[in-house]
Amino acid sequence: MITCPWCGTHYAAFQSNCKNCGGPLPPPTQAAAPEREAPAARSVPPPPPPRPISDSYVWRLLAADGGAIVAGIFAMLGAIFLIVGVPLTIGIITAFVGLPFAGLGIVLLGVGGLVLVRRYEAARKTVSVLRHGEAARGQITDLEENLSVRVNGRHPWTIKYQFQVNGRNYEGKVSTLNRPDPQLQPGKAAYVLYLPEAPELNALYPHP
Repeated sequence: MITCPWCGTHYAAFQSNCKNCGGPLPPPTQAAAPEREAPAARSVPPPPPPRPISDSYVWRLLAADGGAIVAGIFAMLGAIFLIVGVPLTIGIITAFVGLPFAGLGIVLLGVGGLVLVRRYEAARKTVSVLRHGEAARGQITDLEENLSVRVNGRHPWTIKYQFQVNGRNYEGKVSTLNRPDPQLQPGKAAYVLYLPEAPELNALYPHP
């Protein structure tokens, strides 16, 4: 069994890159210790595009996105308030209670849903960058753990980085639920993928 050190996907047979996240997989003889291979793998240039990134990777990105998680909670609360408020509003006696519930539900559901749609589109763009982006050498500039959000007992990490394209500086950031390896500490070099027509759309490679 071979485990991808980047996203945790398991494979029965060896292949050079993970089909889920596109990260390089360790050879079978080294598969027993993927964590030790991850730092070295970051010094390996990305394979040429298009890279085998699964469409389902969008949901992994959303699951590690603190903003998407909070928006999902707001949307869920809005749906609950709406489900409770509408029947109460229909009843003449309970309408004065149902109207505030329904109104609050509409607001929470609308705001949460709008943010979720935007975060989903951002995740789709990240997948496109991982598939088709060109590579540049960059540097990790900051690493921060978001203690205000907790998912399955883990706090999301935000990794910030910078890189240059045609002499111009660009910045980016990525969220992950995995504890960053030593090569993702501030000051460390890393590969960045970007879209040539829009370098502001970029991502770390392999994606944490």
